[in-house]
Amino acid sequence: MAVYLVGITAFGVVVGYRRNSGTQQYFLANRSFNWFTVGAAVFTSNISTLHLVGLAAGGAKDGLVIGNFEWMASFILILLALVFAPFYIRSGVQTLPEFMERRYGPSARTFLAIIGLLGALLVHIGISLFAAAKLFESFLGLPMLPVILTLSLFTVVYTALGGLRAVVLTESIQVCLLLAGAILVTWLGLRALPGVGIHDAAAFRAAAAPGQLSMLQPVHDGAGNLNGFSWLAVLLGYPILGIWYWCADQTHVQRVLGARDLQAGQNGALFAGFLKITPVFLMVLPGVIGYVLWRKGAFSLPEVAGSGTPDFNAMLPVLIDHLVPVGLRGLLAACMAAALMSCMAAALNSCATLVSLDIVRRIAPDTSDRRLVLIGRCATAVIMVLAMAWSTQGDQFGTIFEAINKIPMTFAPAVTTVFLLGILWRRGNNQGAMATLYAGTLMGVAYFILDLPSVGRSLLDLPAGRAFGGLVTDPSHGLGVPFMLAGPILAGACVAIYVIVSLSTPPMDPARVAAVSWDHPLAFLRGPLVGASDPRIISALLLATVAALYVWLS
Repeated sequence: MAVYLVGITAFGVVVGYRRNSGTQQYFLANRSFNWFTVGAAVFTSNISTLHLVGLAAGGAKDGLVIGNFEWMASFILILLALVFAPFYIRSGVQTLPEFMERRYGPSARTFLAIIGLLGALLVHIGISLFAAAKLFESFLGLPMLPVILTLSLFTVVYTALGGLRAVVLTESIQVCLLLAGAILVTWLGLRALPGVGIHDAAAFRAAAAPGQLSMLQPVHDGAGNLNGFSWLAVLLGYPILGIWYWCADQTHVQRVLGARDLQAGQNGALFAGFLKITPVFLMVLPGVIGYVLWRKGAFSLPEVAGSGTPDFNAMLPVLIDHLVPVGLRGLLAACMAAALMSCMAAALNSCATLVSLDIVRRIAPDTSDRRLVLIGRCATAVIMVLAMAWSTQGDQFGTIFEAINKIPMTFAPAVTTVFLLGILWRRGNNQGAMATLYAGTLMGVAYFILDLPSVGRSLLDLPAGRAFGGLVTDPSHGLGVPFMLAGPILAGACVAIYVIVSLSTPPMDPARVAAVSWDHPLAFLRGPLVGASDPRIISALLLATVAALYVWLS
C-alpha cells in the first residue's frame, strides 16, 4: 500500500507538474488526449471504491438489476458523443458552465458552476470517502479517520500539482489495477461456489433470491408496491440522472474537452460506453455470488446498527476477507485505493477548474493564468476538507449505491432539462432556463429533505428499530414512490416550466443560439460516413451489443 501510494503520487507530479502552468495546460492538458486515454479516463473517473462497494452491495440486496445503471450509461454516452460533444469541442470552451453562458447567459454559468461544485463535493468525493472508509475498516481493520486523511492527502498532492494531465495519466494505470482486482474477486467467488454445493448455473439460480439474476424487473413487487428498480423506473428515471452525470457534469466531460480533436473526444466517450458493460459481470455479479455464499452459511454479515437487517454495504469487504489469500490482499488494497483516488482526483480537478474559470475569472477577469492555477490548487484542498466532513453522513441512505443516485435527484432534473432542451430546441431562452434551475432545484431539495429517513422518523415519531425508507419512498409509512420514479416526476415539472416560460418571453438572438444548438433533434445523424471509425458506426455497434446483452439477461 505504501509503495503504491508514494509511487502513484510521484508519477502524477512528474508527468503533470509545470512550474508556470497556464490554464489550458493545467485544466485541459493542452487538449492532447487520444480516444483511448479519453475513454479510460471517463471510465475511471466514474468507477471508484464506492462503485466497487456499492455495486456489490446492490447486487447482494437487489440483484443484477443494479447493473442497469451501468448498461444504461452506454446509451447516454452515445448521446454525449453524438449530440453534445460536437458543440462542446468545436466551441473551444474549457468548462460546461462556460458553454451554458454562450447558450443562455452569465447567470446560467454561475448557477451551473455552483451545482457542479456541489455534485463533486457531495457525490464524487464525499460518498466515495465514506465507501473507502467502510471498506478499509472492514478489510484491513483500519479506523475511518486515518484512512480518509491518508488517501485524501496523497490524492490532493498530485491533483493540485499536476492538473488534468496528472489525473488522466494516473487513471490510465489505475483502470488496469481496478479491473484486475475486480476480475480476481469474481474468479475466486465462482471457485468458492462448489464448496457450498453450487456446481452449475441452474443450482446458482435456484440459490439466488427470486429475480436476482434478471436485469429487468416488474413494475410492482410481490407485495404490490412499486418496484424501485423496475424496467419502467430504469427507463424513465435513469436518463434524468444519466444526462446530468455523463453529459452535463464537469467531472466526466472535462476528459472529453481535453481530446486532441472532435473524433478523439467522440470515440473516447464511446470507448467508455463499451467499458461500462464490464461492471455488471465484475462488480455486480460478485455481490450476487456473495449473497449466495452468505445464505449458504459460508460467512456472516454484520447488521445495520439498531435495525436487525444485514449491512449489505459490508458485502465486498467481507467477501474479500473470506476469499482472498493473505498474499493477495495487498494487491486488492491497492486496487481499492486506485479506484478511490482516480474518482476523487477527477472531481477535485473539475472543482479547481470551476472555481478558477467560472467564478474567479468572471469576478476578476484580469486575473493572470498563473494566479488562476494557484487559486485552483488552493480550491482543491478546501473542497477536500469539506468533502471529508460530508463523508461522515453516508449511513443516511440505505446502500451506498442508493446514496450516489439519490443525492443528485435534487438538481439533476433541472440541469438535464436545461442542457437537453437547450441543445435540441432553439426556442428555449435564458428566462426559461433560470426559472427551471431555480424552481427545479428548490423542488429537488424539498424532496431530498423530506425523504431523509431521519426527518421522516422525527415527523412520524417512528421507533429507531423499525425499517423506514423516507416519507416519499417508504411504501408503508410514506407515499411509496421510489427515487427512480420521483426523478421523472420532477423532470416533467421542469420541462413544463422551461417550455411555458420560454414561450411566454421573447426569443433569443437566432444567430447566437444557432452556434450552440442543433436545428433539428436528429441533425447529428446527417453527413457522409467517414469509415469504420465514424462515431455513428461505433455508436450503432455499442447500441447493438448492449441490446443483445439485455435480451440475454432479461
